[in-house]
Amino acid sequence: MSRTPSRSSPTASSGATSQPLRQPQRRWPRTADGPSIAGVAEQAGVSVATVSRVLNGHDNVRPATRDKVLAAIDASGYRVNELARNLRTAESRLLLTMVPDFGNPFYAEIVRGIDSVARQHGYFMLLCDTGADPGRERSYFDMLRRRRADGAICLDPATIQQALGEASQALPWVACCEFDPEMGVPYVGIDNYRAAGDAVRHLLARGHRRIGLVNSDVDYLYARQRQQGYLDALSDAGIAPDPRWRMNLNCLDYEAGASAAAGLMQEPDAPSAIFAVSDTLAIGAIHGLRSVGKRVPDDVAVAGFDDISVAAQIDPPLTTIAQPMRELGETAARLLLQRLANPQANVPGVLLPHRLVIRGSA
Repeated sequence: MSRTPSRSSPTASSGATSQPLRQPQRRWPRTADGPSIAGVAEQAGVSVATVSRVLNGHDNVRPATRDKVLAAIDASGYRVNELARNLRTAESRLLLTMVPDFGNPFYAEIVRGIDSVARQHGYFMLLCDTGADPGRERSYFDMLRRRRADGAICLDPATIQQALGEASQALPWVACCEFDPEMGVPYVGIDNYRAAGDAVRHLLARGHRRIGLVNSDVDYLYARQRQQGYLDALSDAGIAPDPRWRMNLNCLDYEAGASAAAGLMQEPDAPSAIFAVSDTLAIGAIHGLRSVGKRVPDDVAVAGFDDISVAAQIDPPLTTIAQPMRELGETAARLLLQRLANPQANVPGVLLPHRLVIRGSA
């Protein structure tokens, strides 16, 4: 007696309902930890070395090839074993960014520029609040010594950088905004002296002869350079700078700027214009002037420095020196990556251009 074929058998009679054979699922070559890099390379049709270059953020991969590799990585679920890679290469893929004041919006755009370039090259960025404290900064430099981080970008005062200079000179770091060219460390910034002079010369061209200065802490190199630019611009115009018109502060808070401007108005022959070395101080100065009944710019003109995003939004909009903040961060990151790629290379310092932005406050 013959056996009746099952309905799913390929030898079933034509009257039986046949079902399509299922295609076998793609089986990725696996290691004990999951899909392997060899499987990703096979799926993308490239070499293992090419996959490795994509994973490490190298630039020498064509965009179309990079897209194929990334698609294969997504499809396979492949994940890099960061610990194993770091042990093999002695790299952490971590860059430190040391910022003296998280509350200052000037630093935000610089940090975005650093993070953008770091991610493009397969690095993560750790934001470090130093509070301009040498002890804190020293602890972050210790991370470099212990290879807990690959490199650092420092925005702390030049005085702190100089204090740590001899001990840290051999470490991979870059100075951003604050720098001493004599230290032999790659740096990026602007010509603060010339930029401050441009702001003061603009106020002079508007007919102002009594120009006050609201300055930051002179421990910062930029504060000393901008103050000198202010003094020399007045001297070149035949004006003897009056020390009563100068206020040096130990912070960049809006409230400090307001208090300084109100204080300047109490002086005999009070200034008819104020140059503040940051936009936060300048915006504070506008509020301080209003608090003592002064109109801007009718009674007192105000010029700032940085061109933070809110500078164009206040009333009146702020005349200021624009720094290329995003580009400062991007350039700092690229200089650091150059130094990491070739520790013996002579990585240059870079000065980026500034510009005077004329608005309603002066």
